[in-house]
Amino acid sequence: MQDIQYSRSAFKIPEMEHRYGNRVHLISDPFLFSILARLCAPECTQPWVNMYLDTLYRGLLRIAVNASFPTTTRKIQSRMHSMHPEGEFEASVLDTSTKAVCVNLARAGTVPSQLCYDSLNYLLDPQGVRQDHIAINRKVDESERVIGTNLAGVKIGGDINDSYLLIPDPMGATGSTIDTAMDVYSKHGTPKAVLALHLIVTPEYLRHLVPRYPNLHIFALRLDRGLSPKDVLQTIPGTHWDREKGLNAKHYIVPGAGGLGEVINNAYV
Repeated sequence: MQDIQYSRSAFKIPEMEHRYGNRVHLISDPFLFSILARLCAPECTQPWVNMYLDTLYRGLLRIAVNASFPTTTRKIQSRMHSMHPEGEFEASVLDTSTKAVCVNLARAGTVPSQLCYDSLNYLLDPQGVRQDHIAINRKVDESERVIGTNLAGVKIGGDINDSYLLIPDPMGATGSTIDTAMDVYSKHGTPKAVLALHLIVTPEYLRHLVPRYPNLHIFALRLDRGLSPKDVLQTIPGTHWDREKGLNAKHYIVPGAGGLGEVINNAYV
């Protein structure tokens, strides 16, 4: 059975208006935004932290996959097919042969990466889904400002050619972590696209990465620019990109989530 509604379905990203370019997606989703607000609250601790992360990253992954992964047309039989020949329909569905690599940026990215990896194993052919591991943390100067990253070790399971490279990293603050990850993978082939999945990003992060990596697509549930001048806060994000500010003197995000890597692991070091 061919029903035109199945062949004409198209996904549109629910996103807010901005001036950062078409590879940046600031998701407009009241449900996820509300869960993120709970995660960022001072009283939020484990086990609620990981429960909220589960909801947030499954939702964020769904949007990124719908927007980025290829589809294919399939004939699908329902249980009613044994009684009615019309119990079969033709529809556009995600191509299960799509290859994907999830990157675990230890430590804040460990839980998000595992959630994405598990979800993609259900969705795609598991033989084409992989999880890599990068031990990394921010490098700071005497004033505790970020000046790069400390790379402790990597476990890369193969090349990334013809794959979608997913980097789930809750806080997109300065962009130094993504910078390092992109450098690591530059030696392992060329992906179809790199999808950075963040809960929160800053204008500084976007300003650093967007011009630098044309294959990088950024998905975020919130843009934090709380330290910007009052007049800038009344404009569409990106209008005065050079005047927008979301990082404090120690390069933590404001409003932010207050050191989410420490909160996730209950280890304040």
